[in-house]
Amino acid sequence: MIKGCQNECMGGGCSGETGKQMTESFKASDLIITPATTFKEKPDPTGLVFGTVFTDNMLTIEWSLASGWEKPYIKPLENLSLHPASSALHYAIEPRGQTEENLVSLLWLNEYTLFEGMKAYRGVDGKIRLFRPALNMDRMARSARRTTLPSFDQNELLECIRKLVEVEQEWVPYSTSASLYIRPTLIGTEPSLGVKKPTKALLYVILSPVGPYFASGSFNPISLWADPKYVRAWKGGTGDCKVGGNYGSALYAQQEALEFGCQQVLWLYGEDHQITEVGTMNLFLYWINEDGENELATPPLDGIILPGVTRQSILDLARNWGEFKVSERYITMSDLTAALEENRVKEMFGAGTACVVCPISKILYKGKHLHVPTMENGPELTTRFLNKLSDIQYGREDSDWAVLVS
Repeated sequence: MIKGCQNECMGGGCSGETGKQMTESFKASDLIITPATTFKEKPDPTGLVFGTVFTDNMLTIEWSLASGWEKPYIKPLENLSLHPASSALHYAIEPRGQTEENLVSLLWLNEYTLFEGMKAYRGVDGKIRLFRPALNMDRMARSARRTTLPSFDQNELLECIRKLVEVEQEWVPYSTSASLYIRPTLIGTEPSLGVKKPTKALLYVILSPVGPYFASGSFNPISLWADPKYVRAWKGGTGDCKVGGNYGSALYAQQEALEFGCQQVLWLYGEDHQITEVGTMNLFLYWINEDGENELATPPLDGIILPGVTRQSILDLARNWGEFKVSERYITMSDLTAALEENRVKEMFGAGTACVVCPISKILYKGKHLHVPTMENGPELTTRFLNKLSDIQYGREDSDWAVLVS
């Protein structure tokens, strides 16, 4: 294959529209910084609503099939200018309220829009840190491959992001209950209605200071609505990628959950009602399993589960502690209801970048309210994970998981 050719041509010449050698990846050393000269007032970190306030600057990098990646720019935050036929505007958000059977035929609607979610934290020592950012870069690269968007050098993107956060360092809240949310996004921008591999793309990064993800607070328990008529993802789909369509299609079910008085959806899969994810979070169950063992369990990465950074961190911590069994295994609603009836459930919680960990106290399933005794049990383990991860993120504990920005 000719190096740098997105047409996958073999030796003997390029058969595509262009034979021009592409720039395989942008370089952080080529970064052009023209920052904003007027500045917005920094918000009070105690009153932040997730994802509604943005910093003064952004990072943008354009790509085309003809020339590859252009130089990266840090410039004042501005609206994007896109052709109305841009692929990302047409083939990213799926129709709402679809069932699994209908979604299979709409797989291509996930294409052309992917993103990441990560944070910068101001530590107790005043230093700014990123938390395991290489895992975000790995996942973004996998999502790009899955959606036929252009590849990039992960280290170069991470360095560009570090530079952006450095430019915007005063936007990182002076608080250990708030942080600066980082949203890298990659979209197809080809002005064509054809469902095909895009020939133009835009990678951009915006920043938003954030407080607790849930309005109820950072560590209050949430209630879930579980109904198998909706699925978040399916085998052979893109559930393990952070693509726009996975989230747009979830809104209808989320709205129905709210109508039933629940805060989030507990996503089920298959005829046996496997537990998969909770809202936009990975799910963990700490219980006494069928064999009488204390076990921390989470669904396996089988293609429908997003490989979360917080998920991996919790698994790594628990395995390092070596105090109980740690499993990536299937758990069904019948497994859970039986364990609840037998008083074998200790704690249940969601985990993700936005919330870190979030305890679960109630599940509405088949018209019945199931009480999960998370809060009655401390929640000892959930709190331990929250404290450990927060200590690393805010510099109270040294760790190679924390990458210094400044």
